This record gives sequence, C-alpha cells and structure tokens, in this order.
Amino acid sequence: MAGHRVADLRRDYRTAFLCYLTRRAEDPLVRAYDLGRVAVTERTGVLVLAQIHHEILGEVLSDAAPDEVAEIVDRAGEFLGEVLAAVEMLQPPQGAD
Repeated sequence: MAGHRVADLRRDYRTAFLCYLTRRAEDPLVRAYDLGRVAVTERTGVLVLAQIHHEILGEVLSDAAPDEVAEIVDRAGEFLGEVLAAVEMLQPPQGAD
C-alpha cells in the first residue's frame, strides 16, 4: 500500500513540476504545497520527497539543452521549496514535548 501511495505522489509531483517548468504560474506552486500536505498526511518522509524530486529533476535535465539548465534548476528549487514549506508548516515544532 505504501508503495502505491509513493507511486501516486511521484506521478502527481511529476505532473505539477512539469507544468511549473512550462509556465511559471501560481497554480503549480499551489499544487506543490498541496503535495507537501499530502506527504505529511500520509507520513511520507522528507527523504522520500527529496528522492522523488531528484529523480524527476534528473529526467528533465537529461533532456534539457545546456542553456536551459540554470533556469530549470532555479525553478526546481522554487517548486521544492513550496513542497517543503507545507511539510514545515504541518510538522510539530522541534522540542515541543
């Protein structure tokens, strides 16, 4: 079951990330934030999110022209930042025992 959820998350992450790369708009960033919320709800770890991001970014960069790489990396950072912002907001503060 957990593998199925990760596969769904990977699929949804890829779709939203590719959308953000093609048009720098607010909608895909909202979706990125939602993906972070889903990850927290399903107890998907930050390392799994990082692995998904890394895999998808690698796929995109392997097909990119050299002059597109810097722009793609910048947008990838923005997208991942939105995902992780949701994770940060929804996790209890450290030391809140």
